[in-house]
Amino acid sequence: MQRLGLRHHCALGALAGALAFAPAAAQAQDPATDDQAPDLVDAADVDDGNVIIVTAQGRAQALADVPVAVSAVSGELLEKSGVADIRDLNQVAPSLLVSSTGNEANGSARIRGIGTVGDNPGLESSVAVFVDGVYRSRSGNALSELGPIDRVEILRGPQGTLGGRNSSAGLINIYTAPPEFEFSGYGAFTYGNYDAIKIEGGVNAPLGETVAARIDGVYFKRDGFYTDVTNNTDVNDRDRYLIRAQALFEPTEDISFRLVGDYSKKDEACCAATFVQPEFAPLARVDTSINPVTGRPNLDPFNRPNGGPALTSTSNPIIPILLGLGQDPRALSQSTFNRNIYPTAGRSYAGETEDYGISGELNWSFGDITLTSITGYREYSNNQASDTDYTTVDILYRAPGPDAGAREFKTFTQEFRLNGTAFDDRLDWLIGAYYANEKLETRDNLRFGTQYGTFANCRIALAINPALANPSATNCFGANIAAIDGTLGPPAFGAATPLIIAGINDLAQIRDLGGTGDVYNQTSENFAVFTHNIIHLTDTIDLTLGLRYTNETKDFGATFGNDNVFCPANRARLLFDANGNGAPDLFEPSVDTDGDGIPDLAPLAGLAGGLVALSCQGNSTAELNGVSVSDTRDEDEFTGTAILSWKPDPDWLVYGSYSRGYKAGGFNLDRSALSNPLFLDVTNLNTANLQFDEETVDAFEVGVKYSSRKFGFSLAAFRQEFSNFQLNTFNGSVFLVQNVNGCGSDLNGADRDASATTGSCAVDDVVPGVVAQGFEFETSLSPIRDLTMTMGITYSDTSYENDLIGNDTGAPLDPALRLLPGDNLSNAPEWVGTASLSWTPPIGDSGLSGLFFINARATDDFNTGSDLLFGKEQDAYVIVNGRIGITGPDRRWGVELWANNLFDEDYTQVAFNTPFIAPQQTYSAFLAEPRTYGVTVRAGF
Repeated sequence: MQRLGLRHHCALGALAGALAFAPAAAQAQDPATDDQAPDLVDAADVDDGNVIIVTAQGRAQALADVPVAVSAVSGELLEKSGVADIRDLNQVAPSLLVSSTGNEANGSARIRGIGTVGDNPGLESSVAVFVDGVYRSRSGNALSELGPIDRVEILRGPQGTLGGRNSSAGLINIYTAPPEFEFSGYGAFTYGNYDAIKIEGGVNAPLGETVAARIDGVYFKRDGFYTDVTNNTDVNDRDRYLIRAQALFEPTEDISFRLVGDYSKKDEACCAATFVQPEFAPLARVDTSINPVTGRPNLDPFNRPNGGPALTSTSNPIIPILLGLGQDPRALSQSTFNRNIYPTAGRSYAGETEDYGISGELNWSFGDITLTSITGYREYSNNQASDTDYTTVDILYRAPGPDAGAREFKTFTQEFRLNGTAFDDRLDWLIGAYYANEKLETRDNLRFGTQYGTFANCRIALAINPALANPSATNCFGANIAAIDGTLGPPAFGAATPLIIAGINDLAQIRDLGGTGDVYNQTSENFAVFTHNIIHLTDTIDLTLGLRYTNETKDFGATFGNDNVFCPANRARLLFDANGNGAPDLFEPSVDTDGDGIPDLAPLAGLAGGLVALSCQGNSTAELNGVSVSDTRDEDEFTGTAILSWKPDPDWLVYGSYSRGYKAGGFNLDRSALSNPLFLDVTNLNTANLQFDEETVDAFEVGVKYSSRKFGFSLAAFRQEFSNFQLNTFNGSVFLVQNVNGCGSDLNGADRDASATTGSCAVDDVVPGVVAQGFEFETSLSPIRDLTMTMGITYSDTSYENDLIGNDTGAPLDPALRLLPGDNLSNAPEWVGTASLSWTPPIGDSGLSGLFFINARATDDFNTGSDLLFGKEQDAYVIVNGRIGITGPDRRWGVELWANNLFDEDYTQVAFNTPFIAPQQTYSAFLAEPRTYGVTVRAGF
């Protein structure tokens, strides 16, 4: 990936220029108020309301005293920033990036460039999300309205001791606004462009001296950002609501119990994509160096020379095929960021999401010992229809309904913690246990469209001779088949010609066939015991030691439904083994069927294999109909942390730490991973192909923090080494899940060639394959009561090592990932800066106050594709949000004008290989949101 260059300097320079007038980054936070602090620590410990309290170490501590990298963002700052779901946290935390792709349930959070890549729910989140102490099964499950928030804590780096569920990259703790023993209420109405309407409201009431309750609700509706020209509708709309009810019971000063129940629902169409054009991705670089293993240039055959035509021009041979099949030409010529889309007529992106649960948190003090118990049960379901090829041509789709790419989670979690002090307060100890039971069911009805057979045959025609392609014919050959069958001369493929033609005609019949209801079930049981202890060696030096043992068991089962009968027909026809040597005859170059002394079938391995692969794409075959598979895996892992910290005076903290993190292995919930269709044996399905191993990380960090009444900063330097890094990537045909490691020996470029057999490594020479290293700087300044300025900068070189291999047995890397060695990870910019300015001056003596708020996020270049193909690179960009308004006395009312993405910056979340469109010859992209703006009116009592 390109290193920091002119574009990066311009982007960061623009941010610096903004800071000269309005330093603003949403990483540091507004000071906590006097009203918030006593809920967490004794009020005597709060200096004029400026101490920020967090629970990052399982205890209430001042942020400046916590020797870990943590960002705490107040509810007030979140409100000013317009944060509605965790994706909006990007604007307030430079080390965090949250994005979503083909389904909002697939949202992924990354910290320091590390996150779960891809859309497979079988992979757990590298960045765990907790709401009120309760784990959300995947980070995408939190892509819904959050309602009123007390604060958000973002812990950076592996969390292998506390935090409930293990996470290898970090975690996000969201604390909703709790009930209070004071009667109050609020309401807000927002109207914005795209006909956005948002209504919020809530009431808090004491129900006696020991019980308080509150209820909050949010409703949000907005038109979509994409216009579906074909079907005269819009996509990527908003239609969602949230209801949350709470009760707080405090019978004594030593007992507090909080009960929370919530329900949210979304009925939205998501997620459309557009074709990538050169203004997003300049034409690919060309690597002409020679591979020392193969002796051939390292040129990716799908990269086009600089200055060449766009990948959607008719010089790309697949484009005339698409046009001949009815592709709307406007989709191929418009800008990447023109949000008109042209899917297949009658196809839909409609989906539905339900998320609800109940939790209870008990805090009970027995003298110097406190018991904390957090119990949670949640259910989450999502389904999303799609025109999965994103073209006007009907190639691949999911029909609306409960089985459309559906996932359902039922999760029970229980955490116990005991903490207290001993040895005259020299030891602050904590022990605990955690249990989670997660039942995951995914269902899919992915089917080939009504034009798939013709389109697939056109790819075969292009491979034989582009002049033979006739997309108006059912089999894409029509009369041109005579050039093959011998009518115009000798049969093109000798004695195998009738087999090839029959295979072509069978492939042409694959129309509206495929999945009729695949069902995957996975039950995960996680049990852990842990301890986290702070030893006060002296009055200024602390040693923190934490250890966790985790046992994870996953039981997997799947049953397949499929009606594609033409796959087994072509497998039987083209993979026959007449001589019984175990190899398909059409793959044996020594066969000479016509006796002319020339191995006339030598060229047919690729052609026969291509016909079978396209007939059985993704193992879509009636051979699997009704077939069930099952498997189980069990893991045991020790993780933990050691931190040495020193406070030379009350305002300073210096620390160094080591931590080890872990993310569970699991199963690839995708039938395409069972086997290459050429070798699929339904009588002996190997579920080992579905498994991937646990991911571990060793992390090292040193840092310094300074905090005073008006100014504070933190600086942390880190290095994180990942073994068995879990990567899920779409190669244009199937989703691959690959563990990535490095080899201590030089592989001489064998990890960069197109061979799946070269590039292995000795087991005792396997080393971490991914390293993230860099630094983070955050600062906040409050020179006067009504003015707060913050800034954060993150530099993270998050890269694959050279000499990559697959799993820790030393197996070669999948050839689809040959661009990875030595490059940055996807969606991992090296430089990110955030900044914010908040000014709330009083207006005369009227009790009125003004509001001026602005924040910005500047992001370096990065590649958005998990396979790192060059055409998926996103240039540096800057996003600015702003809000101005006026507030009445005692904040009883307010009027605000706001804008997000103020300068309407065009950028993408992810670019990917357009499914089936001749892999790696065209790209599509999921676009980020355009400028939104509106007015909000608030009232409260």
